[in-house]
Amino acid sequence: MRVNTKKLIIFLAGLMMAVSCFIGVSEGIEKQTEKEEKVVTEGNMVKVNYTLKVDGTIVDSSQQGRPLEFQVGSSQVIPGFEEALVGMKVGEKKSFELSPDKGYGQEDPRGIQTVSKDQLPAGITPEAGMILHAQMPNGQQMPMRIIEVTGEMVVLNLNHPLAGKTLNFDVEVVEID
Repeated sequence: MRVNTKKLIIFLAGLMMAVSCFIGVSEGIEKQTEKEEKVVTEGNMVKVNYTLKVDGTIVDSSQQGRPLEFQVGSSQVIPGFEEALVGMKVGEKKSFELSPDKGYGQEDPRGIQTVSKDQLPAGITPEAGMILHAQMPNGQQMPMRIIEVTGEMVVLNLNHPLAGKTLNFDVEVVEID
């Protein structure tokens, strides 16, 4: 049997190309699988979509905007939120409930303060339920909820508006760095 050398070389070159393409595809699959297998751990930068419900009512959500981005373990979000994300993968969804102790804490009775109306910003007519914002020395805004107005006195609640509340979250991990 006579072998055509030229055809054999072309055949072998084609075979080598097919093998190298297969190896390249399988390496790409391995890299993609490694990326997908990454889980949230302390120190990761993560992006998550979330919806927060309190007593069945949506009070906050990232669904209409950008995902929430933060570093896990840096105390940028409430402790229970971080804890619930640890171990999750990109694309994974989860629903969880946080007690006040894992959320914004219990209401502190020392956060209820009575002040005279003249200590409030000029030009406002205080009413129960109104939210005022005070700027702290560090530049952060602190919400103050008016809970009662009597004569010349105003009772303010300086606790976080979600203090004492059970928080219900629906989250999806969008990215892990």
